[in-house]
Amino acid sequence: MGVIYQALYRKYRPRTFDDVWGQENITETLKQQVMSGRTSHAYLFVGTRGTGKTTCAKLLARAVNCEHPVNGSPCNECPACRGIEAGTVMDVVEIDAASNNGVDNIRALRDEAIFSPATVKKRVYIVDEVHMLSASAFNALLKILEEPPEHLMFILATTELRKVPATILSRCQRFNFRRLDAGVIAKRLEYVAHNENMNLSEGAAQLLARLSDGGMRDALSLLDQCSGRDIIDEAAVLEATGAAGSENIAHMLEAISAHDSGTALSLFAGLWRDGKDPAGVLGDLNSLMRDVLMLSVAPKGGEALTSGAYSSDTLRRFGHLFTREELLAHMVTAQEGISLLKDSPSARTTAELTLVRLCTPSAEPSALEARLSRLEKILSGTPVVSHAPSAVQDAKPVSPPPPSPSPERQPEPEPAAKPQAVREEPAVSVAQDDLPPWTDDDAPPPPDDGDAPPWDDEPVPAAPQVAREPVVLQAQPAAPEPAVQGTAPTQAAPAAPSAPAGFDWDRYVQLVAPKLGVGYQVLFRSAGDASGELDGDTLVIRLSAGILYNGLSTPNNLEILRATACELAGREIHVRVLPMGDAAQRSLDELRAFREVRFIRKDGN
Repeated sequence: MGVIYQALYRKYRPRTFDDVWGQENITETLKQQVMSGRTSHAYLFVGTRGTGKTTCAKLLARAVNCEHPVNGSPCNECPACRGIEAGTVMDVVEIDAASNNGVDNIRALRDEAIFSPATVKKRVYIVDEVHMLSASAFNALLKILEEPPEHLMFILATTELRKVPATILSRCQRFNFRRLDAGVIAKRLEYVAHNENMNLSEGAAQLLARLSDGGMRDALSLLDQCSGRDIIDEAAVLEATGAAGSENIAHMLEAISAHDSGTALSLFAGLWRDGKDPAGVLGDLNSLMRDVLMLSVAPKGGEALTSGAYSSDTLRRFGHLFTREELLAHMVTAQEGISLLKDSPSARTTAELTLVRLCTPSAEPSALEARLSRLEKILSGTPVVSHAPSAVQDAKPVSPPPPSPSPERQPEPEPAAKPQAVREEPAVSVAQDDLPPWTDDDAPPPPDDGDAPPWDDEPVPAAPQVAREPVVLQAQPAAPEPAVQGTAPTQAAPAAPSAPAGFDWDRYVQLVAPKLGVGYQVLFRSAGDASGELDGDTLVIRLSAGILYNGLSTPNNLEILRATACELAGREIHVRVLPMGDAAQRSLDELRAFREVRFIRKDGN
């Protein structure tokens, strides 16, 4: 009859407290209690799986019954130690509360516990997964825990402390077993591999330690799984544990970074056909993003915090594809999708919708913050001008020649069109609730019933189609005299200094953009989102409403805008920041279309 193979985690289970790795604070306390004889009647061991709870419970059961303990640890030579280790001593009982969680099981235990032990000094009950007991079973256990016989000891073990009633907790000495460090597990694996004549590389030991998630038992089980290979390196570990199949998840994250929903859905369909659970796919994707985030926020020690399923090079490559804000937003989306899978009638559809959301830029606040962080990352890595050359450079040759529209507007045949051009400036001021009073000489006459609006016949200049409002606003001050030469020559002269030809909006943007944040640089260089005009001694800046508009209205930013305007104009300039008044300007234009509407001066006439 051949020798029966024994799993590594059972073969190398510690036989003394000194053999327990990574829990020295607990083992030293238990050794001192055994040596002093001040052991408690009830212990509660709390911790994640594979951290040594059951092992320490069995060691404590042997130590309190050992005939010749060695420094608080069992000698493993006396009949009591050998009998307890072999499971032949009936006074030391190990109970699985997951399968014996009824009140009748606890009542039977309580009835047996009152009898004195037959062969050893103490009767010990080790109750594993005690949180699985029912409420009535806990109540039945409570009385004997409160007033136990001298010969009785309870050792309770659990992975979920929150499910244990407070009445039980108050009657036990609690010890918290922590997750083991990857370095401690790797050293233990190298020790076991050396004794078993396994060719285990240092990198493979580190990888197994990270995959075990702080559990020594899981690490030894994974090593046992890889024991069939002649050389156990990182590639062998990935192949044996199935982590090599995570390449599809990595490709899926690449598709998400490129906003390629088609590729992401195709990869998901392949995983679906291979029998992968949708929740597992989203969970693996979320785990990968978590590893990338850990290595991003902690470049030096973050590798020890990762799951170990992916190489450091892969995680660093993804760290360059995503910002931290994007990773956080995507992880929230993935976790929302996982939570929706429980109640979804079609798990596949829910997972596919989650992937589409991950690949599609969203307008939610977290997604907007993530997109803004990407802009900041791009601008910090490359020159700012390279991101919007056309918006800045193409507008420059268009704005300097404003006199070109003046010959077109000079020979207009209808005199009524000229006063209307003068009235165009107060129209903008009305939208700002700052209409200047007209004199009786230049007050526009009320439109006749038979006259069509004169601006319907005006030719549309080509400049506004190229650079929109900034070019038009610069072109208007250059042609005040030809536009009003026939009707109000006295009013055309003072209009020239209100918008000096030397003030260039594009030049102003070049000067002020570097002084503001990265987001404002992109906003100011976009002709569709920002414009400005000089109205007398006031520079009116209009921005598209949003988060950046609210941030620009702070005192510090307003002072930067004002100082730059004064520097460019060579005199004192005031600055007003207003939302891009599409709605206000449109309302004014619609009012002009009605012949019954008249504009009234501030003096009421």
